[in-house]
Amino acid sequence: MAIAPPSLHKYLYAKYPCVSHNFRFRHSLRFSCRPFRFTARASSTVSLETDLSIQKNQTEETDLFSCPVCYEPLIRKGPPGLNLAAIYRSGFKCKQCDKSYSSKDTYLDLTVTAGLRDYTEVKPAGTELFRSPFVSFVYERGWRQNFNRRGFPGPDEEFRMAQEYFKPVEGGILVDVSCGSGLFSRKFVKSGTYSGVIALDFSENMLRQCNDFIEQDASILASNIALVRADVSRLPFSSGSVDAVHAGAALHCWPSPLNAVSILSQYVLCHKLELELDSKFEVAEISRILRSGGVFVGSTFLRYTSSTPRIIRPFRERILQNYSYLTEEEIEALCTSCGLTNYTRNIQQSFIMFSARKP
Repeated sequence: MAIAPPSLHKYLYAKYPCVSHNFRFRHSLRFSCRPFRFTARASSTVSLETDLSIQKNQTEETDLFSCPVCYEPLIRKGPPGLNLAAIYRSGFKCKQCDKSYSSKDTYLDLTVTAGLRDYTEVKPAGTELFRSPFVSFVYERGWRQNFNRRGFPGPDEEFRMAQEYFKPVEGGILVDVSCGSGLFSRKFVKSGTYSGVIALDFSENMLRQCNDFIEQDASILASNIALVRADVSRLPFSSGSVDAVHAGAALHCWPSPLNAVSILSQYVLCHKLELELDSKFEVAEISRILRSGGVFVGSTFLRYTSSTPRIIRPFRERILQNYSYLTEEEIEALCTSCGLTNYTRNIQQSFIMFSARKP
């Protein structure tokens, strides 16, 4: 467990005055800010001064991105649009935390620790693996192709299945969480089905690979796609602002799928401190950002299926104890616990793709 250095309270208060009101320090940093549903609007001409005045004759648009600390919608200064060029040239600021966010290299960094140099993030080994430049490079050059040995039908068929589930939300905003090198993000953009696609991942190198692939494809270079670095357990979007969330071959990569989907007993490392969400404010993170009628589609490896002989299950439990593989019953219960309904699934060997909707 990371412990706060003695000077941290003074440091954070000086840099982010709102911390003293929303946080209380003990051995860990306890966060008890309830996510709210916002309707704040902003345009490319929004000033970052305290009055946040908007110039006349400018169209106001709902700001999609929000602060990962307090969920306050971010004020944007720069050219409008959900594309690589516009996002790169824009600056974002939270008027509540007074914290600024901007594009780093080729992606917009919306993690809790964005812009901080004095403190480092500590993540499980499985998460760090996918931040490796080597793994990011080989992911679409051999790594992903091996998934078919466990029943994954292949990217093209998985994309077709996902599109079937997403039919009710065609034309909306889609967030591809844990997008990796953007294999499915690019397919969603090329389909022309959505008004915007956000490729989101925690790995900096995966996002750089994603950008490289996009730059090699002129057909999507100017499309409505944005690259965002974020933690799946602190999604930087306003409540009820997203139409679709896709997590392809992703749940088993998360430190705890329960944290990301239902935020049960969530712990996030911030500034080398443990940031604990108050239990009375337990919410479903993915469900929170989905609008009413929004669809969540995910796929992952199963620990075992209902057809797996019971005598074999303990052995699979032992072998896979260091992986975040779930059973089909656990996935259904997971969706139900975070308020998602209309659960359906497709299972092939150890592969499962499931879909659920927000009422």
